[in-house]
Amino acid sequence: MSNFLIPAAMAADAAGGSGPIPGMDIFIIIAFALVFYFIVWRPQSKRTKEHKELVGGLSKGDEVVTSGGMLGKITKVDEQFLVVEIADNVEIKIQKGAIASALPKGTIKSI
Repeated sequence: MSNFLIPAAMAADAAGGSGPIPGMDIFIIIAFALVFYFIVWRPQSKRTKEHKELVGGLSKGDEVVTSGGMLGKITKVDEQFLVVEIADNVEIKIQKGAIASALPKGTIKSI
């Protein structure tokens, strides 16, 4: 019985000329790469560049927010670390990369 069905299936494959469009696989791969670039890669590299510029422009007296949410004023700038005063006579030493954002001057006193 199975020998009877095999030639019919082979004949159906040979007669059906509708197959995948040539080059469609490459088109799908290119489309996926473009979507990945514009949705993931480009925005992330833009944020990284902005953060690097922010950290590079920090100086003594700037008011900052750390990634942990602490507010403070920079009292000393080293190559990799900052000393931030978070209260009167209370200073902490943190890495430059831990700075989330810079605040306008006078923000801490107004809070």
